[in-house]
Amino acid sequence: MDNSATLEAEVISERRTARSRRLRRALRPWLTPKVIGGGIIVLLLVIGGLSAPWIAPYDPNAQNLSQALRPPDWLFGANVFGTDALGRDILSRLFYGARISLVIAVMVVIISGVVGIALGAISGYFAGTTDFLIQKLVEVVWAFPPLLLAIAIMAFLGQGLENLILALVSQRWITYCRVSRGQALSLRSREFVDAARSLGARHTRIIVRHIMPNLLPSALVIGTFSMASAIISEAALSFLGLGVPPEIPTWGSMLADGRTYISTSWWLALFPGLCIFFTVLGINLLGDGLRDILDPRLKRSGSGIG
Repeated sequence: MDNSATLEAEVISERRTARSRRLRRALRPWLTPKVIGGGIIVLLLVIGGLSAPWIAPYDPNAQNLSQALRPPDWLFGANVFGTDALGRDILSRLFYGARISLVIAVMVVIISGVVGIALGAISGYFAGTTDFLIQKLVEVVWAFPPLLLAIAIMAFLGQGLENLILALVSQRWITYCRVSRGQALSLRSREFVDAARSLGARHTRIIVRHIMPNLLPSALVIGTFSMASAIISEAALSFLGLGVPPEIPTWGSMLADGRTYISTSWWLALFPGLCIFFTVLGINLLGDGLRDILDPRLKRSGSGIG
């Protein structure tokens, strides 16, 4: 009886050890400085943006001209990062600006990814005339400089969050489309696709169930880098006065407001500039780490973990 209990305990212990070993092997690729550092920065951006109404000390649009251009009080005053020319609290506007940047980046990535992956999968799977027409569309849109095309769209449609997202999506779907097309061209001749086709599966089912799932890892990597470029482009358009309406605080519009006072009130441009810098740095680090993990070519070459 004792031998049976001892044997059962040993089996349970071995199973736990094996489970723990598998978990460590699964987590090890994700525990790199790039993924951890970038993930922490992105997590802080998400937390700051989502909790802005609760952690911001003031209304971001509340004006107090008697406190205009007040320098930073740091940790011991009412305005930690100072105020702008209208007496609005810089820290509060930074929190709400993170919210706008997060919304724009996520929406641009989702819309661009859906459009680009769908067109790329269709183009690569059907090839022939369908591929030719879609790639000609890609070449026509790709011929326009991205920022100039976004400026033209915003100048034509006017300011607004929806128009800004549309302007940023106008070219960002192309990267997804080209990468997805290349992978779909390879996948369309694979055995599992031939098997599904021989069993009578329709083209739509093959694309949705067998082609697109294999395109998602690359799309995830592209999406992280696209988030960074979307934040920079939004800041550039807001800096030029072509972003969201003035009553919505964004980091780009804060930079534009601080340009006039750059020699006397350095904090107006410094803090939103640092927010853009660290956010883009964190997203790029995270994207680089995900590329090392998910790119099959790096896995085959043995350099997937770095």
